[in-house]
Amino acid sequence: MRRAIAAFFTVGALLVGEPDAQAAGMVDEVTAKIDAVTPIPALVRRRMETTVSAIGAQLLTGRRVADVEASRAQQEAVIHEVFDKVLVGYSVESVSLTPGENSLVEIRLVPWADVIGAVRVDVTVEGMPPIVEEMARRDLADVGSVFGAGMQGLPVAASDWTNGVLKRSLQEYMEAHLPEFRADFDVEPGVEAKVALTVYPKLPVVRTVDLSMRSDSIPNFTLLGHRNIMQENVNMLIGVPVAFVERHEAEFNEMFAASLDKQSDFRALGLHTKVTMRPGRDMSVMSRSDTKEYLIRLEGWADISHKDSDGNYTMFRFHAGKRLSPRDELFVQTDVVPQDLHWTWAVGYTRHLTDTTRLITRYDMRGEKMILGGEQELGRKWMLRYEYRWTDQCGEGALRYRLHDFLSLEYIIDKNDKWLRVIGNF
Repeated sequence: MRRAIAAFFTVGALLVGEPDAQAAGMVDEVTAKIDAVTPIPALVRRRMETTVSAIGAQLLTGRRVADVEASRAQQEAVIHEVFDKVLVGYSVESVSLTPGENSLVEIRLVPWADVIGAVRVDVTVEGMPPIVEEMARRDLADVGSVFGAGMQGLPVAASDWTNGVLKRSLQEYMEAHLPEFRADFDVEPGVEAKVALTVYPKLPVVRTVDLSMRSDSIPNFTLLGHRNIMQENVNMLIGVPVAFVERHEAEFNEMFAASLDKQSDFRALGLHTKVTMRPGRDMSVMSRSDTKEYLIRLEGWADISHKDSDGNYTMFRFHAGKRLSPRDELFVQTDVVPQDLHWTWAVGYTRHLTDTTRLITRYDMRGEKMILGGEQELGRKWMLRYEYRWTDQCGEGALRYRLHDFLSLEYIIDKNDKWLRVIGNF
């Protein structure tokens, strides 16, 4: 390489001055065209032509065209000698100079011995779980074309020409296909060249994952038996670049949801899960599993400054309903008072007029009384409720506020009293 650099700068000794290049009849620009007995990879050919253009510009720019024409053979010999010393894997067979304000240098090369006929790329994804590695490999499915374009057809001995070209091309490919990772590579030249490509994550990466599991159709505590499955899935994302999670967010959501929905009890209840996430260093994941076939709820009530006729102020209510259609539900309901182990049960029917409006009728089997009512949701957190008990001819209205998925507050008014109720959603 030192000989090549020295040969390149000896060109300056041949210059006889620096006339005004803009004057008529002066060489203003030098372009190069390179060909070979066997095809040269396009990326390498462009690099060679850039090198030859630089040599020609150093030798010819600013000289009179007539003087260059007069010494053309000498200039061709110098270009031949300098470029031949720079080359590895090729020999210069001929040099042809066409003088002009835009001078053209045409060079024909002869390759040494064997040429690279095929390129095999082995990809290693460092530090990623198998699923993320598979997704990264899918994004890199065509990365072999980068190395094929830069190496195929090149003499084995000329592989050093490709390093800078391949680095730039690979960087462009990574930015377009897998921008969340960096890549390094090593080349083993040969008739079948081998490339060891290693990709590794860029910062920032996911550090923690906060998982929440909810349902509006079944009791939330029944999801605890599946939490370990979901937790194992989402923990897979720890150490994965945040930007990669963002780009593949929909795919991760579907993958995590499917892992729950394939469980036997989920299939039996017709549960379908929707997963949402908030990617970041400290990431949160929420899964909601609901069914259109059933409605199963367990609530605990605690009344503040109010007791029923028997002096009770706490109660548990279990509701189990079967959807006959998207709008019609038959249900059984059990109320348990833990203070005296008193319980009642009822059967009922709900008509869903809209997604937020419901008419409800139920019959208390122990108290032998009919109860009519309705519910109107006011957004995600607020709900109006009303019921009328025929036996004691008493109506009860309530406004419920949902603090979060597990706790609600309800303000209740009837003809005798008004009070606050705390409702736990289990």
